[in-house]
Parts: sequence; structure tokens; C-alpha cells
Amino acid sequence: MSESTDRISPRQSDLQKSSKRLAARQVGEAGEQFVADLLKASGWKILARQWRCYWGELDVVALDRNWLIFVEVKTRSDRSWDQNGLLSIAPKKQQKLWRAATEFLADHPDLERLPCRFDVALVYNPPISSQLELLSYLESAFSL
Repeated sequence: MSESTDRISPRQSDLQKSSKRLAARQVGEAGEQFVADLLKASGWKILARQWRCYWGELDVVALDRNWLIFVEVKTRSDRSWDQNGLLSIAPKKQQKLWRAATEFLADHPDLERLPCRFDVALVYNPPISSQLELLSYLESAFSL
């Protein structure tokens, strides 16, 4: 083989990165759906999934008789360096979630008077099994 055919072209490298991002996005979406299904099974009404605004995305917004919750879902595999996603919810991320929640409430004024909280769901994606597992669900994980 010639030297030029042994190398990966920049275009191939970009395609590989794009493929990995797509796979990560699909895993994230599966984790969000998994958490939404768990909440629904527990009596919560899912108002929104992947709600987007200028400040970012709210993974799951749910309602019961007492609370309006904004749930940040982190889905990780064995090679998690950030305590299964918990460390990725730093103060800067919390501020963005709070701002996105404020935008959500501005779009839904009928919900403004409800008490709100920010929950975090940590989901495990085993490399061998396709069955997701809820590692931890943190109610009122942070406040601003």
C-alpha cells in the first residue's frame, strides 16, 4: 500500500467524529426518554422534552400536583470521568438551566406560580447490554 492510502484524510476524520457525536446524541436521547418514562410511571405529567431556547436545553420538564420540575439527564458509560455526569453540572451549567427554566415559565405563564425545582438523573449505559439503568435521581439537586 502506498503511504497516502494508509492515512485517514481530514474528511474521513471529520466523518468519524460526526459519527461519534451522533452516537453520543442518540445515547443521550435514550437516557432522556428512559427518565421521562420513569417519571410518567410514577404519576408525573411530561410537559416537554428537549425544550430549547437561547440559553440551552431543558431535557425533561414534568408536573405533578405539587411541583414543576426541570430534570437534567446525564447518561454515561463505563468510561465516565465526571462521576457519572454529576461533575458536568457545574455552576455555569446550573445558571444556564435556571435561565432556560425562566424562559420556559415566560412561555407558560399558567405554570409560574407553581413551586419549581431542579432535579438531576444519572443514567448508566452499559457497554454490553442495551438496558439503561438509573444510577441516581437527585431531587432539588441545586438551587440558585
